Amino acid sequence: MAFQTEYEFELPRGYVDDSGTLHKRGVMRLATAADEILPMRDPRVQQNQSYLTIILLARVITRLGDIKHVDTKTIEKLFTADLAYLQSLYRQINDIGLPKLNTACPKCEHEYEVEVDFLSVTEGLS
Repeated sequence: MAFQTEYEFELPRGYVDDSGTLHKRGVMRLATAADEILPMRDPRVQQNQSYLTIILLARVITRLGDIKHVDTKTIEKLFTADLAYLQSLYRQINDIGLPKLNTACPKCEHEYEVEVDFLSVTEGLS
C-alpha cells in the first residue's frame, strides 16, 4: 500500500475563470513544513492573518480543472462555499491526530487500539 500524498476533490460550486469556463475537479497535495512556515514572512499575511489560508491553498492545490498553476489570484476568486470546502479538506488530509498502537489485554487477549500521546509521556520523564 503506497503512502498517499495527493487527494482529488470536487468543488461544490466551482471556479469560473476569466473566459467563463467552470473548473470543479482538482488535486490537493499534503502540506510540507515549508508550506506552513514560509507564508508567515509574506507581508500580506503580516497585515492580515486571514490571508494565510489563501497562500496555503495556492501552495498545495496542484491542479484545478484545466488550470495547471493555481496561484493566490485563483484562490481569491473562489466562491466562499468552495473556499470553506478546501479549508476543511486541507485540515482533514493534514491532521494526523494521535498515533494508535494495536495492543491486547494480557489476561483475556482482547485486541484493541490505544492512542499514544508521546508529549504527555515525555513530560513525566523530565
